[in-house]
Amino acid sequence: MAPHDDRSDVAEEAMVAEAEKRPIATIVIIIAMQTEALPLVNRFQLTEDLDSVFPRGVPWVRYHGIYKDLHISIIWPGKDLVLGVDNVGTVSASFVTYASIQALQPDLVINAGTAGGFKAKGACVGDVVLATDVAFHDRRIPIPFLLQVFDQYGIGLRKACSAPNLLKELNLKIGALSTGDSLDMSPHDESSILANGATVKDMEGAAVAYVADLLKVPVIFIKAVTDIVDGEKPTAEEFLQNLAAVTAALDQSVTKVVDFINGKCISEL
Repeated sequence: MAPHDDRSDVAEEAMVAEAEKRPIATIVIIIAMQTEALPLVNRFQLTEDLDSVFPRGVPWVRYHGIYKDLHISIIWPGKDLVLGVDNVGTVSASFVTYASIQALQPDLVINAGTAGGFKAKGACVGDVVLATDVAFHDRRIPIPFLLQVFDQYGIGLRKACSAPNLLKELNLKIGALSTGDSLDMSPHDESSILANGATVKDMEGAAVAYVADLLKVPVIFIKAVTDIVDGEKPTAEEFLQNLAAVTAALDQSVTKVVDFINGKCISEL
């Protein structure tokens, strides 16, 4: 195997640093559900891309247009070709994030959507949370003698793009985001979520973070709370009950974030 060339790391770091000083021009917003995406599509007056940048046959949908000085693309993974439901979860999120970054070369990725919140961490229905870091809670890899390494890999902890000025300007709540492929929470998941110190849980964030980190694109996570995971109501019932109202709150917050970003570079966030 050829020796690792440290010069390539230095060059890559220099390119990332230079990119952080350029005004943000292109944003990709990854949203898992059509219900969450359409209010923002209307808000930014975007149009569906009928000449898709994605591979032929995939259900992924891109809405795009110019908003102020920004070229915005909202990417929705579409509906399952057999069952007709939204393509939620980490697999679709990974694919569309990778394909979107490769095709569109964005300066910033935003993963926006709804999430479950934890009252033990102060979350309430309708809160909008800016995630500080993200991790998985359902990738358990208990291999003897290699537990520490594989355990850390399974958790996949990553930091979101630092945005102290954005946080100060919009007065959003902050907290850790934990990701898994189930809407409910098993005892094993609960243990991992507690270990992650999560304020909110979703089904896409850590997958988006993994791909964005791999391709060296900064990413922000904006999550609106539809249900209280450690509350008294059944998760699915509370989620559906609050989805419409909370999606409106998400729409307003994402718009404010985009307005703040306009004209700024990554280092000014």
